Amino acid sequence: MTIPTATAPTPGGSGPATRGRLALWAGLAIALTALNLRTAVTGITPLLEIIGSDLGFGIALAGLLGTVPAATFAVFGFLAPVVTRRYGLERTATAALGLSAVSLVLRALSPTPAVLVASTVLALAGIGAANVVLVPLIKAWFADRIALWTSSYLLLMQTGQFVAPLLAVPVAEAAGWRVSVGIWAAPAAVAALVWCVLAVKLPADHHVPAVAATPTVKLRVGRSSTVWGLVVLFAMMSLSNYSIITWVPAVLTDAGGSASLGGAMVGLYSAWGVLAAVVVPQVATRMRNPFVVVVACSVVLVLGYVGLAVSPLDGTVLWVCALGIGVSTFPLCMTLINHRTRTPQSASTVSGFVQGIGYGLACLGPIGLGLVREATGSWTTPLVVLAATAVPGVVAGWFACQPRFVEDDASRVAR
Repeated sequence: MTIPTATAPTPGGSGPATRGRLALWAGLAIALTALNLRTAVTGITPLLEIIGSDLGFGIALAGLLGTVPAATFAVFGFLAPVVTRRYGLERTATAALGLSAVSLVLRALSPTPAVLVASTVLALAGIGAANVVLVPLIKAWFADRIALWTSSYLLLMQTGQFVAPLLAVPVAEAAGWRVSVGIWAAPAAVAALVWCVLAVKLPADHHVPAVAATPTVKLRVGRSSTVWGLVVLFAMMSLSNYSIITWVPAVLTDAGGSASLGGAMVGLYSAWGVLAAVVVPQVATRMRNPFVVVVACSVVLVLGYVGLAVSPLDGTVLWVCALGIGVSTFPLCMTLINHRTRTPQSASTVSGFVQGIGYGLACLGPIGLGLVREATGSWTTPLVVLAATAVPGVVAGWFACQPRFVEDDASRVAR
């Protein structure tokens, strides 16, 4: 990617009043998008047994559905920066949320397992693109308040993540699983509409600084140890996150718990992300090197896995809380992407690279652990494997947290 060395101007470009109004629209759009980033994932996992009974599929397909989010986020993590370079951040966000809304309706109407999987892939493709563009959008519109807006977007994302599984089973019992999974199309459609308003008011390249006779640099993120640290740290966190969301209900029901308990524990797990969203970005921006956050989260994460393996129904709340705290490296990664880059264009490239590879590695988790569970007949081995992922996460965190800009070791002057 070729990027200017100058700093991008304030979006809007036609006066303080106009910029202020557009920034309000941008803030609303970011907030609505954040609410939609996980509902399509956590809103279906507590219902997999119910849907499987209706459509006729078992644990293997359930594991595949657990893998779909990470896999689609990976593919569209790589594609999103390519699209944004041509069509702009706001237009990409509009298309992404629109695709997600339509696909969620199709998922609710699925007559067969094949249609369920296909519509889920399409819905999460839109969410995957939104994952990537939201990070540089915050940097582009609110460069002087990155910590505040990162906390706000993560707070709203986690709110959606824990509300969706709490509502899933009660809504399904009252109105059917199709209504329960389909209601999340509405907020996605509203988010797409707000982005559309911004997209029609602004040129596609308004975030790119117009500089004449200024040297440009070509960003080669694969040369940066900071980026690779972020990739592995993000991958280990994501592998844990999607494995927990997919399989914790099954771990508890296999131990004798109820489906409602499983849904409630996914909600509790996600609720801890709300606290992390508020605290971690603020801590990360005040610490020159926030590596201690990585170490603390990893220790607590291992505690949660060991507790769940040894005593799943005695101390369930404690183990699930530990897991929720342990994956707090997610907001750390999102914060560092913006704080370790100089421009929105660099942030977009790094965001796509980190999320593309990170989610690609993470997609091995849900389906792989499901296969291990079938082979061993218990959840002990899968949980031990998950606990072991904390080790590469800590090593990667050492490199990710180093106080330097990605451009300093991933760029060269273009010819």
